[in-house]
Amino acid sequence: MSEFFAYRGGELCAEGLPVAAIAVAVGTPFYLYSAAALAAQYRHFAAGFEGRALVCYAVKANSNQAVLSLFARLGAGADVVSEGELRRALAAGIRPERIVFSGVGKTRAEMAAALAAGVHQINVESLPELHQLSEVAQALGRTAKVAIRVNPDIDARTHPKITTGKRENKFGVALAEVAPAYSLAAQLSGVEPVGLAVHIGSQLVDLAPYRRAFERIAGLVRQLRADGFSVARVDLGGGLGIRYHAEEPPTPEQYAALAREIFAPLDVALAVEPGRVLVGEAGLLVARVILVKQGAARRFVVVDAAMNDLLRPALYDAWHEIMPIRQSATAELLPADIVGPVCETGDTFGTDRNLPPLAEGDLLAFAAAGAYGAVMSSAYNSRLPVPEVLVDGARFAVVRARPSYDALLALEHVPDWLGEVAE
Repeated sequence: MSEFFAYRGGELCAEGLPVAAIAVAVGTPFYLYSAAALAAQYRHFAAGFEGRALVCYAVKANSNQAVLSLFARLGAGADVVSEGELRRALAAGIRPERIVFSGVGKTRAEMAAALAAGVHQINVESLPELHQLSEVAQALGRTAKVAIRVNPDIDARTHPKITTGKRENKFGVALAEVAPAYSLAAQLSGVEPVGLAVHIGSQLVDLAPYRRAFERIAGLVRQLRADGFSVARVDLGGGLGIRYHAEEPPTPEQYAALAREIFAPLDVALAVEPGRVLVGEAGLLVARVILVKQGAARRFVVVDAAMNDLLRPALYDAWHEIMPIRQSATAELLPADIVGPVCETGDTFGTDRNLPPLAEGDLLAFAAAGAYGAVMSSAYNSRLPVPEVLVDGARFAVVRARPSYDALLALEHVPDWLGEVAE
């Protein structure tokens, strides 16, 4: 909880508005973002670097156009990993020269789109990708500015599914192969190597893995320069964690201080790619209780949100604080399992959570849901995708509407050759 989501008179509010009032207007479930929280966290993070780094928001964390537009107005760049994300960033007003195109499996069409847009750089992750990019760039008559993404073989000590810097991961070029890759990039037509990039994982809550990774990158910069190459840029990636439960992640200031300590002597232009740390705590998922089922040994609170709306608990066993919208100082707190209606045991948001008595119609909020929530949602079980709402002071707007069932069905087509349905 933060100053942007707080109880006032026993009622959970988002900035100046009661969450319950928004639920009445929009229906549940829905995602709710605070514009003030987003802006405050971006300014906090950028201030840590004192204007000495290109801050490229990692679009994959939350790609809503309103969120991107807000960051664009604050001067943010973007880290994108697909043509779709590139198009979103450009449509939101983020300047192409402030966009980094990352990703381990860019298609030739995506390379062409990045070159046509004139992005800041393309982070290359393999020798085959270098050759493909060279061919695409030559065909377009363009020169691709590239950074070689290094796999530093660092254990980020995060969830195995979101670690990206160990040698067994699919990402980046192995340490021993970086110098040959950089040399190849310098020789290929249509490609200009400008620096190195690194990203070791997501939801890091300790600076020690960053230090080890950054020191290895700094060593590579010195080695490449000694070999006669120009290394003007270093992209430090992202991954800085937030507090979901009991974590105590480093502050943006501590992260920035580490980066300055290691790279200031090298006189390189830095880029950083924060995602979760900018948007995670700025969002809630709001759901309504369908019913309370008392099992033989457990109390099940069944809500109208499901794993298709917020996948993180099912995918990563992730923790989100679960709070009643109406707070009671006298109600007895008892263990409950908060579950969704999907017919999978994995459709569980939390077990043994101490909550007050709940009944049909009561509202719950899932905290720190602004990152990897709506972007990972789906229409599984033919459930309607969740709408997204942005609060700004005493006003709110639906920034992604809930589609109708007709709209959902209209995405599909039954071919004529299937014939008529049998009676």
